[in-house]
Amino acid sequence: MMADYDLTSKIGCYLDRHLVFPLLEFLSERDIFDERDLLKGKIDLLSSTNMVDFAVDVYKALHTGEEAPPHLKEKRSEVVGLLKMHTTRTEPILEMFGDPEVTKQIDTVRDGKQLFEYLEKNHGFTLEDLDTLYDFAKFQYECGNYSGTANYLYFHRVLVSPSDKHAMDTLWGKLASEILMQNWDTAWEDLHRLRETIDANTIASPLQLLQQRTWLIHWSLFVFFNHAKGKDEIIELFLYQLPYLNAIQTMCPWILRYLTTAVITSKRRRQVLKDLVRVIQQETYTYKDPVTEFIECLYIHFDFDRAQEKLRECETVLANDFFLVACLEEFIENARLFIFETFCRIHQCISIDMLADKLNMSSEDAERWIVNLIRNARLDAKIDSKLGHVMMGTQAVSPYEQVIEKTKNLAFRSQMLATNVEKRLNKEKNSSDNPIPHWATGTKEAW
Repeated sequence: MMADYDLTSKIGCYLDRHLVFPLLEFLSERDIFDERDLLKGKIDLLSSTNMVDFAVDVYKALHTGEEAPPHLKEKRSEVVGLLKMHTTRTEPILEMFGDPEVTKQIDTVRDGKQLFEYLEKNHGFTLEDLDTLYDFAKFQYECGNYSGTANYLYFHRVLVSPSDKHAMDTLWGKLASEILMQNWDTAWEDLHRLRETIDANTIASPLQLLQQRTWLIHWSLFVFFNHAKGKDEIIELFLYQLPYLNAIQTMCPWILRYLTTAVITSKRRRQVLKDLVRVIQQETYTYKDPVTEFIECLYIHFDFDRAQEKLRECETVLANDFFLVACLEEFIENARLFIFETFCRIHQCISIDMLADKLNMSSEDAERWIVNLIRNARLDAKIDSKLGHVMMGTQAVSPYEQVIEKTKNLAFRSQMLATNVEKRLNKEKNSSDNPIPHWATGTKEAW
């Protein structure tokens, strides 16, 4: 059953091939698919990279006892030769960047054009040198040297003109490198820089922007589910930024699994739940899985038995999802809270045994869980241990509190809208002719 809910093949179409490797390694540990099929997938991905030694190891794992084929040995010699050539061409440029005075200028001068003019005047730096640096960074990336790639692309990003043919590719490549090194704070900054560049693009066609945003949505999953602010950012970007919500609904409705998980595990869940339910209800004919169906059963159909079944399935889905496995315990805890709160709105007197059954817990565990919940959440409820009942109090919400609750979310969204408008007005116009980053073109063919 789990293979039916695995999204790796769908998500992989929108990732750079290097970003797919962590997903395949995760699947190998979960024993969801045949290991030989996964090894064949790795070899296919490696075929367009310079990671020849890795390819040899995978080939030997797939063909036990066999030597690596001749074409891999030939490619290794070719890669070594290219490395020497790129190193020779780039060495003077890297020595220049190692100069303390140049480093000081890079750290202090914020204008890329002014910095380029300084390097051109004092060190003979040219546009050809900038292209050489980009080519070396791309070569190092294909070799799996993500740290070096990130350093070279940092210099390239600082110096390159927004209209340069490699400007967008540099942003994509830098983001991919930081993700693969798990530098989440830096990746967070690079992700926002890339998003601002895409959103500020007034030259690209609507289709090109749709493609770019779809790629960004998928790459952002790595960052959002590994950064402290990620869950709130997912909600804001995927649910409340219309261009990105449209991209999800048009190109990749399976992203609703990750949006739903973010809402369930977020502290803002009560404020955004109604908006999430509306989107899930709209898209239920195009995509559904246990995670989205849990919300549908609970908040659209109020089917608690069905919601309980879906919650059990959610445990399996999250435990086998690369991005969501770390959210499993928090998800189950908050999902039970959702069931409890919804059930309590309908019933004034609730049997603990019945509630335990709805929460998929023993009666003793359910009673302890409810006691802690009432204590921590300050719910207006009492437990009658002799009768085994939970007695809910009637707590009317005043009109004042209703207005405050509704305007909280409105104020937040208005503030975000004002911030985005201000960013767009202050952002210099830039252009990009590449709807899909060159940094990632290989993977689309492989999947």
